[in-house]
Amino acid sequence: MKTYLQILLSAIVALVFVACKHFNMFKADIVQTNTIQQQMLSLNDTSLKKLVKIDSEWKKDLTENQYYILRKKETERPFQNEFNDNHKKGNYFCAGCKLPLFSSETKFNSGTGWPSFYAPINKNRVIEVADKSHGMVRGEIICARCDGHLGHLFDDGPNPTGLRYCMNSGAMLFQKIK
Repeated sequence: MKTYLQILLSAIVALVFVACKHFNMFKADIVQTNTIQQQMLSLNDTSLKKLVKIDSEWKKDLTENQYYILRKKETERPFQNEFNDNHKKGNYFCAGCKLPLFSSETKFNSGTGWPSFYAPINKNRVIEVADKSHGMVRGEIICARCDGHLGHLFDDGPNPTGLRYCMNSGAMLFQKIK
């Protein structure tokens, strides 16, 4: 029995080591890609002409985390994301197509663990669609240009809109105002 426990413990330690190593590589990939992507951001890039790519192009152009969120409609962990606690002045862009989406002027601390905004820069930049996953009905927010999954919309936000655009950090890029 003791040998069995030692083997099991060794396997668990090895899995934890591999997971930590993968997470650190994943984090470095996000930082490097976001730095490159941020160099191409412009508030003047407001065309809503649809951006259509095949899946392999999205996989090539996005980090693993961005692809997971934007294309597979997944949600990142609360409180463990890049922009939840970001208090810098600036603008948030779609990580898929670089469309300007939100301003730090409308960002607020919702206490949910995800970056939250009470309004987009312009209502035509995001689209609300019904999300009936996980046994509930809620408003899914997608990018108007690339149809990337950004997050969800709730009606428990602050004035003046009463809305909470609960977004995934991994679906966005941030550009600090200089």
